[in-house]
Amino acid sequence: MPTAADALFAFLAAALIAWIMVRPAEWFARRVGAIDEPGPRSQHTVATPRMSGLAILIGVEVAGWIWLPVSEAYVAILLGAVAAAIVGSLDDIFELPALAKFSGQTVAAAIPVVFGEVFPVALTIPFFGGFELGWVAYPLTIFGIVAVMNIINLIDGIDGLAAGVCAIAATAMAIIALSLDRIDAGILAALTAGAALGFLRHGFPPASSFMGDTGSNLLGYLIAVASIQGALKTNAVIALAFPLVILAVPILDTAFVIAKRIKYKQPIYQADRWHFHHRMANKGFSQRRTLAYLYGWTAALAGLALALRFVPYSDDRGNFDPLWTVIMAIVVIAALAATIYLAIVLEILKLRSSREPSEPDRG
Repeated sequence: MPTAADALFAFLAAALIAWIMVRPAEWFARRVGAIDEPGPRSQHTVATPRMSGLAILIGVEVAGWIWLPVSEAYVAILLGAVAAAIVGSLDDIFELPALAKFSGQTVAAAIPVVFGEVFPVALTIPFFGGFELGWVAYPLTIFGIVAVMNIINLIDGIDGLAAGVCAIAATAMAIIALSLDRIDAGILAALTAGAALGFLRHGFPPASSFMGDTGSNLLGYLIAVASIQGALKTNAVIALAFPLVILAVPILDTAFVIAKRIKYKQPIYQADRWHFHHRMANKGFSQRRTLAYLYGWTAALAGLALALRFVPYSDDRGNFDPLWTVIMAIVVIAALAATIYLAIVLEILKLRSSREPSEPDRG
């Protein structure tokens, strides 16, 4: 019977294995020509191997086959992880067209859904109650997994950002899943956090290697699946809020960039310099300062999700405990303050009026 201690062991093993395997992954990337050359959108100055997501995959698979149960769901999840990494690897080597990449992501996402029945059969939404999803659960879950894969891929623009955000998010998800007695899902989230952290030893600026689409596809897939198994399959009233709050930073980044692309009539999949990290670079922030801000923002929102789970401010019958309600309010205000502050820093919210540029920055 798996225990919370197994989640800790899986975390440590995945971190150690990913850390060790980064150098072999770099060697392989050089052999197949998966090298990221400096360009107008990049913040690195030397050619860097970009397939170290393979190290994350090995850490996840080894820890997963040891500590996760050998069930249809988790076998399908681990096989889907391999498929997600393969699609990313092909993109790192050949730069796949958008449709081919999306199709591959959809196949990877479908593996746990179709063969492992990894989907919520019902959702409970605050103020609306619960409802059965029926057959809609299949396409809705596949769409959700692919969406998270692309959200993580889109924030992977500077050294260590996507891996660090995923490590923070997966750690919070692991704690929540374990508290909901979803031990297996907690182990999955924990080993995801460990593998991301193991890579980060090499991926923190100045990075010696990038995880590439191999890693961002894989981590996005694992974060999405861990959310489904750990929170969305429970009857908790705020279960849907947990992944949305924890992943709010990459979700907001993606929504902001897509809105800009639509505004300027550019294809949604076209690269640009409107991401949060690009805006910080334009303001003169170093990579490490950018990471400090975005890690801190992610941690604040993860803290809010944990508070929603653990702070007993209400008995769910309309009765509020005064002390715990004050503590909950402080946590909410802190997360909201961090969000508003970063929105001002990023000039999404502006304290004084200023004109938008007539043409988008195509740098």
